[in-house]
Amino acid sequence: MLILALDTTTRAGSLALTRDGNLLEVLVGDGERTHATRLPGDILDCLFRHALTLGDVDMYGVAVGPGSFTGLRIGIATVQGLAFAHNRLIVGVSALDALVEAAGETPLHDGGTGELRAAWMDAQRGEVYARLYRREDTAWMPVAAPTVSRPEEVLGSWRPHVEGKSVVFVGDGALTYASELEQALGAGVCIVRPVPPLAPAIAASAARGALAGLAVSPAGVKPLYVRRPDAELTRERRAGRTP
Repeated sequence: MLILALDTTTRAGSLALTRDGNLLEVLVGDGERTHATRLPGDILDCLFRHALTLGDVDMYGVAVGPGSFTGLRIGIATVQGLAFAHNRLIVGVSALDALVEAAGETPLHDGGTGELRAAWMDAQRGEVYARLYRREDTAWMPVAAPTVSRPEEVLGSWRPHVEGKSVVFVGDGALTYASELEQALGAGVCIVRPVPPLAPAIAASAARGALAGLAVSPAGVKPLYVRRPDAELTRERRAGRTP
């Protein structure tokens, strides 16, 4: 199965092409150019390098959020358009789930890999999109729902889960607030550097999702915002309502 996967949750984003679980190519985008201007060319160029066309793609995977609202809309709309044109299905993947998978088996200071993993994405405004995961057999299962809040508030709510444990943090939010994490958790924190591209993990999740019956038609892909769009919050403030 040939899978094309996109991540547009960050300025650079990434694209991956896999066949039957084997990674053919991963391309990290140019963060100086918008997704809208470079995605069509990046996709076609990637396929051309492997003597493929859009008609050869069997299924699509896409990051559905959280992340940049504009980036999410562009990535999802791009995949929806391609899938609709060729009658293909799509698997939407949480960017937080993809981050945790993309981290791989990151070794800790004591040589272990840790029983907890945390995805932290920079949500701007001094906040992070965050989710905590626990290893269960060979999979990373979420401990709680995804959230968006200030770093100290996230850590406060996670304290019963992380106290006295080693935690691997991954994402640009972990890099932005590295000093806060190290101060709060000390030697128990390991931060993945640099942040790995998400598209390969999205492609792998899409393959598993297809087997689990999670692939949907283009119209069935829904964004995972976690935080409501700025436009909605602004309208409520102007109407005199507290968001």
